[in-house]
Amino acid sequence: MKETVDTATPSAPVAKKKVGVKARVQKFGSALSNMVMPNIGAFIAWGLITAIFMAGGWWPNADLAKMIQPMVHYLLPLLIAFTGGNMLAGHRGGVVGAIATMGVIVGSSIPMFIGAMIMGPLGGWCIKKWDDAIADKVKSGFEMLVNNFSAGIMGMLLAIVGYFMIGPVVAGASAAMAVGVNWIIKVKLLPLANVFIEPAKILFLNNAINQGILTPLGIQAASSAGKSILFLLEPDPGPGLGILLAFALFGKGTAKASAPSAMIIHFFGGIHEIYFPYVLMKPALFLAVIAGGVTGTATFSLLNVGLKSTPSPGSIIMLFVMSPRSLSNYIGLIVGVTLATLASFIVAAIVLKRDKSTATDDLAAAQGQMSAMKNGNADDSETPAEAADVIASYKDVDHIIFACDAGMGSSAMGASLLRDKVKKAGIDMSVTNTAISNLKDEPGLLVITQNELADRAAQKAPHALRLAVDNFLSSPKYDQVVVNLKARDQVSDDEPTSQAPSAPVENAADLPANLNLDLVNEIVFVHHDGHLGTATMATSLMKDRVKKANKNVAVKNLGIDELTDENSLLVVSSPEAAKNLKTRYTQVQVLVTDDLLNSPKYDKMVAALK
Repeated sequence: MKETVDTATPSAPVAKKKVGVKARVQKFGSALSNMVMPNIGAFIAWGLITAIFMAGGWWPNADLAKMIQPMVHYLLPLLIAFTGGNMLAGHRGGVVGAIATMGVIVGSSIPMFIGAMIMGPLGGWCIKKWDDAIADKVKSGFEMLVNNFSAGIMGMLLAIVGYFMIGPVVAGASAAMAVGVNWIIKVKLLPLANVFIEPAKILFLNNAINQGILTPLGIQAASSAGKSILFLLEPDPGPGLGILLAFALFGKGTAKASAPSAMIIHFFGGIHEIYFPYVLMKPALFLAVIAGGVTGTATFSLLNVGLKSTPSPGSIIMLFVMSPRSLSNYIGLIVGVTLATLASFIVAAIVLKRDKSTATDDLAAAQGQMSAMKNGNADDSETPAEAADVIASYKDVDHIIFACDAGMGSSAMGASLLRDKVKKAGIDMSVTNTAISNLKDEPGLLVITQNELADRAAQKAPHALRLAVDNFLSSPKYDQVVVNLKARDQVSDDEPTSQAPSAPVENAADLPANLNLDLVNEIVFVHHDGHLGTATMATSLMKDRVKKANKNVAVKNLGIDELTDENSLLVVSSPEAAKNLKTRYTQVQVLVTDDLLNSPKYDKMVAALK
């Protein structure tokens, strides 16, 4: 698989790509989750206050417990509404969205999370359309007056609409959904929901499902019952733990070696995305996570287990933090997670034990094999995404952003991993992370995102350099990013200035006297060990030099064992590889250089070719 690098420049129009159904679903789900995720701290605060101070809590306190109902009825919906409006029209849109949401809050007796998810973005959209319509019609000096009154009037009208129209509809729909969920729980059918939830998680819809659907319904149920099982349907770490445990015992290659550390990150860190590639590399493992999810939910349902609020991240630690103060609930959590792990592990173990593939069919293959830049091109005719083009595309990059669905969890860890690599390479480069919905089309930007979100990244940042990876936590493409940046900087440093005299460069680029370049019809860059990526780039750069000089000489990148011992072959190698060359071949001509990418000897060498 080749490295997925999309490039675009501001001067070139970017064709709009047709957005598939999956991308549309992800975009909608992301819009819902992105209204909740920035405010997850408030949800956790509400959950902790409820768990600690309510009657029957850890330390009951009637006065402090008075915060519980106002927070769930007013604070949380208004935060969601403000965030939704802010996503579309900035702070002004957030204000209008919050005002509009007061209508649905006052017009209903239930927590209006769904109403807030409607009215917040609606308020932002309406004020944005209004501002666009009157942008060039307001007289100078009246801007603040018009802006303030238009926001106030727009918010008031939407609040009235919400009170009389949206509120009752949402209240009715929420009541129907609550009745449906309660019925499913009563007839013990809730575990079947995991048949859809577990595969959807691995398709990176986990945040959309949990924060956009289950959390609002769970908060509504917990506000009256004190806890809800809905908070456990998606965050249960059992199914993923079973998958990783099976790979640790029965896996092969990289997957087996990386599974133990992945278990720690997943189970205690709560970053579930880390086990997704393990499932994707063997689709039969979807059965394992489904089995684990169904088993866990069935156990939670039978033992009447629930949480006070959504656990974020979904680690075993947060599950206990969000649990009511109840020994039976704690025991139920342990039993449910354990049985989910065992069910997932048993199915995964069967799948892995029956797998007859070789050890090379491991995690590296699932995450995408080394890119063409990393592996080299065995076929000389294969020239798309040449190294010279990649280096050129990196020349303006001055900051890197990891973009994922929610802008947390795996993208934060991916950014941390690459930031460390960039720092160790001595490159001064900002590496941060964000939610894909907050991505902006900025100059000098390199966007790194998951393959599943590549289409949306192209929409949000059409002019940025874009790189898609299979897994934020262990992609081989990070090393190539560092190599490309270093090569970019090295090529830039080696370019002669317009004031530099040519004579000293010629004298510094003298070729060995024993070279007979008239005989050469093929140039080969020899790679070995960790220099594969550099040799591949050097090959492409040399192809460009030879082509511009109109020389009829082939340029290849080969291993040291793939050479033919002929004097028509000019081998360019590092000093380390040259030592082996001299012991294996007697006829090939050798040019030794410390700088494979841009040696000062290259111009004179190309000029001397026939």
